[in-house]
Amino acid sequence: MIKTLLFLQICIYSLFCNTIAQPTLTSRVCQDTFGNYTSNSTFQTNLNTLLHDLTSNSKINYGFSNFSVGKNFDIVNGIGLCRPDQGLDECSLCLQQAAAALVQQCPNQKDAIGWYAECMLRYSDRYIFSKMELGPWYHMESNVFGADKAAFNHTAAALLAKLQIKAASGNSQLKYAVGSANVSRSTVTIYALAQCTPDLSYFDCYNCLDNAISFGLTSLYGEVSKIFFTSCNIRYESYAFYDSTKLISLQSSSSHPPPSSPGTPSSTQTSKGMSKKSRVLIIVLVLVITSLLLLFAFIACYVVTRRAKARKKILDGEEIIRNPESLQMDFETIRVATENFSLSNKLGQGGFGAVFKGRLANGQEIAVKRLSKNSGQGEEEFKNEAVLVAKLRHRNLVKFLGFCLEREERLLIYELLPNKSLDYFLFDPIKRCLLDWQTRYELIRGIARGLLYLHEDSRLLVVHRDLKAGNILLDEEMNPKISDFGMAKLFGVDQTRADTTRICGTYGYMPPEYVHQGQFSFKSDVYSFGVLTLEIISGLRISSFVDSDTGECMLSFIWRNWLEETPLNIVDPSMSTVDRAEVLRCINIGLLCVQENFTHRPIMSSVILLMNREYTISPPMPSRPAFLLDNDDDNEMVSSNDSRNEVTLSELGPR
Repeated sequence: MIKTLLFLQICIYSLFCNTIAQPTLTSRVCQDTFGNYTSNSTFQTNLNTLLHDLTSNSKINYGFSNFSVGKNFDIVNGIGLCRPDQGLDECSLCLQQAAAALVQQCPNQKDAIGWYAECMLRYSDRYIFSKMELGPWYHMESNVFGADKAAFNHTAAALLAKLQIKAASGNSQLKYAVGSANVSRSTVTIYALAQCTPDLSYFDCYNCLDNAISFGLTSLYGEVSKIFFTSCNIRYESYAFYDSTKLISLQSSSSHPPPSSPGTPSSTQTSKGMSKKSRVLIIVLVLVITSLLLLFAFIACYVVTRRAKARKKILDGEEIIRNPESLQMDFETIRVATENFSLSNKLGQGGFGAVFKGRLANGQEIAVKRLSKNSGQGEEEFKNEAVLVAKLRHRNLVKFLGFCLEREERLLIYELLPNKSLDYFLFDPIKRCLLDWQTRYELIRGIARGLLYLHEDSRLLVVHRDLKAGNILLDEEMNPKISDFGMAKLFGVDQTRADTTRICGTYGYMPPEYVHQGQFSFKSDVYSFGVLTLEIISGLRISSFVDSDTGECMLSFIWRNWLEETPLNIVDPSMSTVDRAEVLRCINIGLLCVQENFTHRPIMSSVILLMNREYTISPPMPSRPAFLLDNDDDNEMVSSNDSRNEVTLSELGPR
């Protein structure tokens, strides 16, 4: 019966929409593993109701609809999504045809999904809302790249990376982006679309599109130009396959006049008409309101005073551990948020434990650092990181939300940053295309500002000790945030150096005085910053060999080109245009920061000054960096004692 009703509904609807192009079913998947329903059952009745509501004009909002009908074992959940250039009638017709096709081609199956070029429809007895699912999926191939495959892929990668961020940045009603780009040395123009179901979070939409883009650009040299995942899709062609004049856009909500104040009399009301009882009532109301305002003001002052005292207490070392107040979170809350620390939510693995993504009950997305239960170093790291980061607040530091200390569990909770870490982009041959020179320059400046805050401007003076590309997280606008303070050390106001017998960190980013003698200072972070700056400019890893035959490492390669006055040779070739003066200045700064003698390295306030575009004085010439491969001495790694640096910066030391 339902098949007949759906067929008649489509036929009648088509009589009124004969000018609408008919969509064509491209693929469908009937999920056998999720079970079947019986004819004339409650589930089938609920499915019929769902498909009617899901495809109705009145229930489609901006090309998207999602509904749930029934409960318990008879519940049916459904999602419909149309391409953003489809009008309401076109969208409704496409979804109706998808519904009829799925019921016919997936008889009595509880889980099914169908794709058209113009829409997608799915239903299931599982909960499918606000969840990223990559499969089931399908792709289509087309010869869209033209003659120069490499140029096409480079342009497509850069375009799709931008659309990926723009689409993920949409709201709960629309998550899509379209755009075009011309292929260099060609007459070909690429037109692309990226779209997610709008019930996804930024992070889930971004990751879904990331998988789709990676699959498309690494399969058959870009011949896969249409990738349809369950929760997102991308498409790119050498022709305009979407109608840009019909793209859906959110209309600004209409403004409403503010309601009139109930205490204001109308123009026809006079004081003469006011009774004595009314006057008494008004006086009483005024007195009550005034008293309440005074009470609220007193409470506010009391709360502010207590919070100010609490902030002072937090400076007493491990006060945050002994008296955690609102920063401590319940373990069960975090367990539920991470789906019991599911492997599908695992973001990475560090030396002291794993990091998981999660979502709190209020919808806030979090990153949870779960330290290893049997690690003594993990226990020390936990206290160190919790005590430090709770006191630090800066736009270029990752935001600390709280911690959990229950039984053997040691959890640190941070804000979740959707664009992962800098190394995810910088060292990826496709994603690095998104990092143009302006973006890289702002990354260097942002990291420098974060270090300046740690070294000089915060109420604590902190040496990070593990600054590297993997510990620089990126927000949705690619702003850098320094993370991972497990190895950080607190310095006194007049302290400039410290010693340790335990060398921690990442080789390549550690300065020679720390590696050889265990000495660290603010200049240790400056050295790491210099390495990171040169990595950002060159796109090379500090651990990589530029020339495998000679064993020339990254620093040797950069220093050689600096001496030969060909510094632009080190610039990452994926950047099409750069500001020559800014690049040269940044290379100079990077080399100043990696000098062998730590006293010659600039402090971060000097680095900020040198990077100021209005600062016209040229930076001093750097001396030879540490850890160069000496090609004249059997390619052994040497640490230079050359401290020649005739020009030095006039510096103000940290407070």
